[in-house]
Amino acid sequence: MSESASPAANLLDHSASSYLRSARHQPVQWNPWGADAFGRAQAENKPVLLDIGAVWCHWCHVMDRESYEDAEIARILNEHFIAVKVDRDERPDVDARYQAAVSAISGQGGWPLTAFLTPDGRPYFGGTYFPREDRYGRPGFGRVLLAMAQVWRERRDEALESAASVMAAIEQNESFSGRGAEQTLALSEKLADAALKQFDPRYGGFGSQPKFPHPGALDLLLHLAVNRGNREAGEAFAVTLDKMARGGVYDQLAGGFHRYSVDERWVVPHFEKMLYDNTELLRNYVHGFQSLVRSEFRQTALEIIAWFDAVMTDRESGGFYASQDADINLDDDGDYFTWTLGEARAVLSSDELAVASLYWDIGELGDMHHDPARNVLHRKFTLDELAAKTGKAADEVRALIDSAHAKLLAVRAQRPTPFIDRTL
Repeated sequence: MSESASPAANLLDHSASSYLRSARHQPVQWNPWGADAFGRAQAENKPVLLDIGAVWCHWCHVMDRESYEDAEIARILNEHFIAVKVDRDERPDVDARYQAAVSAISGQGGWPLTAFLTPDGRPYFGGTYFPREDRYGRPGFGRVLLAMAQVWRERRDEALESAASVMAAIEQNESFSGRGAEQTLALSEKLADAALKQFDPRYGGFGSQPKFPHPGALDLLLHLAVNRGNREAGEAFAVTLDKMARGGVYDQLAGGFHRYSVDERWVVPHFEKMLYDNTELLRNYVHGFQSLVRSEFRQTALEIIAWFDAVMTDRESGGFYASQDADINLDDDGDYFTWTLGEARAVLSSDELAVASLYWDIGELGDMHHDPARNVLHRKFTLDELAAKTGKAADEVRALIDSAHAKLLAVRAQRPTPFIDRTL
């Protein structure tokens, strides 16, 4: 913080993070993470309101619009708290510790992360998204702010006791999580067994909805399949990679994976695309091709690389960009990536549409809750299955899908493009 900066100012103007800069116009007197903010909290004897989010996080932007841009919420915050905003991609260390803390308090984590801290940074309450008014079974943010300010003023011993308990739980967990733990074969097999118990043999992946890719678990399963002859692990790995690449969680036109699927079938994703997800998944598909010699895994890996090359590469400075947003604005829900049947019909010839609508499951009734006409492209058939279903020669079907793919991608490129966070 500049020594000449006013303590009543929003201090995010010169942040390197595009997420933090996006909040610079808000009436909240935001501080970046650092000693200056906590020094102010101690000097003014105020608790800290910590908001952790990311530029790709839809609900972070919802909370920004509903609450942090609201004059009354800002007044309460500025009067009773020192407000600190953190970009989790810029400070994953800060995020990891407070995610653990809020999970210990509320039983859940995620973004936006909303934590109430003592002036020395110990959390005494927290949660994730809070609506502006009471909604979704959650208390309104204004009510939460006033309650937490009152706790700090009138029941401080309770707040300090809660903070001490949370910190003790975190420190015990950090101590347990492995300083000196041996990464033995028995431990690897125990971890794999835990993953396999959650494996979904029908759709791949682990657990039900929502479904995340878990590339680290996949790499472990492949390792045990190849090096220890664990057939169950190999099957779980191969089925999961196949189902993910055929699903809507994968961008069927440009390559690259969206962050996760809201359904167990990998059809409807949260549409943000993260560099770190895709680098790990690229490794899964490369290793899968090298180990299992599955040509479709090689193709997926090449498409991920093509997306990195076309969209996520800084040609001047070198390096890769951090993420691509899901949406153009808060009223949009993946419209850049999705298609109505009418939109596809306007782009494709009748022959192309006949096969493309089957291949990518494009129909009058789509997949998106906010607009049921919008379809998330996902592959219901292989090209050979599609040839058999349509009665066309395999080469003809491949040519029609290739031309449809090129046309849809070219038209999509003309749409307003979701924001790319060019943090390297």
